[in-house]
Parts: sequence; C-alpha cells; structure tokens
Amino acid sequence: MSGRPLDVLEASLGEDVKVQLKGGEIYEGTLTGYDQHMNLVLEDAMKMPAAEEPAGDTEPPVEDTTIIRGDNLVSIIP
Repeated sequence: MSGRPLDVLEASLGEDVKVQLKGGEIYEGTLTGYDQHMNLVLEDAMKMPAAEEPAGDTEPPVEDTTIIRGDNLVSIIP
C-alpha cells in the first residue's frame, strides 16, 4: 500500500475503517466514498464512546450514512 493518504483511502474503499475526530469521537463503518479534501462517507457507521465517556450496557446505534468533514479528522485506520 502506498503511503500517500488518498491512495490509502482508495485502497480502503468498501472496507471497514475506524475514524477518530478532533473532539475524541470514534466512528467505525464501511468507507464508501471520499474526496480530495478527505471528506468521508461511511455506511453502517457506529459512533463509539470516547475514552472519557462511561460505557453503556447497550450497543452504539448504527447510522445509515455518516458524512465526516475532512478538517475534523485526526486519524483513519484501515
């Protein structure tokens, strides 16, 4: 896999990814789209509790489609 960010995203299309945002939120879902600004489209995404949030007894809700603005990204783990 190439080290260029957009190449990594291209190789990850259709795969499950974990995305961490500046506010500490973490989303897990299937990467179905992106653009040159690294705006992401995730399908069947789940918002995971941040480390400082108490874990609940229920599963996190699954969203149909989640769009994440690229300037909020901290990391993307393919």
